[in-house]
Amino acid sequence: MTKSIVVFGSGGHAKVVIDSLIFNREYKIVGVVTENETHIKRGEFYGIKVLGGDANLKKLAEEFEFNHGIIGIGDNSLREKVSAKVLSALSDFQFINAVHPSAQIAPSVRLGEGIAIMAGAVINADTKIDDHALVNTNASVDHDCHLHSFSSVAPGATLGGNVNLDTAVAIGLGASVIQNISIGARTVVGAGAVVVTDIETSVTVIGVPARPKP
Repeated sequence: MTKSIVVFGSGGHAKVVIDSLIFNREYKIVGVVTENETHIKRGEFYGIKVLGGDANLKKLAEEFEFNHGIIGIGDNSLREKVSAKVLSALSDFQFINAVHPSAQIAPSVRLGEGIAIMAGAVINADTKIDDHALVNTNASVDHDCHLHSFSSVAPGATLGGNVNLDTAVAIGLGASVIQNISIGARTVVGAGAVVVTDIETSVTVIGVPARPKP
């Protein structure tokens, strides 16, 4: 049976999430929920009906008969806030995963909920990806990694084996993390950086090798 779903957010990342979902016949996107006033007034985003803002979630869920969806927001912190808001308004809401059919995911990979895996991504054996994490276009995640909730790996980034990304870590465009590295919660790894040592919590690192931003 086809599930009616919504996408939260109306930016560029939401477009990529929608592109991944349209291949999945299990879901029917009934609308977009966004705080973007321009899109609300227009009533449409990327060919999909804009239902309104998330202040009226309970009413929207009843009117459009949805109880499933995904957050199409690339910013880790904002995605975390929206998740909490959705579950506060709709306690039985279920987050679904958006996985592009061209992604290569090993059978032993364990996925949580609300995860987006984009076109060309590769995720190898015994990796665990927790709720609302993102693996973007052409990113590579090797064996035995752990991506904690709300973490993200940007397009073209590479994680070696046994890498641990704590909550809401952001790996930038084209960055590389060698094997057996742990990165603390809410740390940002800048675009093109190469991480060769463990990184602490809540810092921004850049460069080759990656060091804290001055």
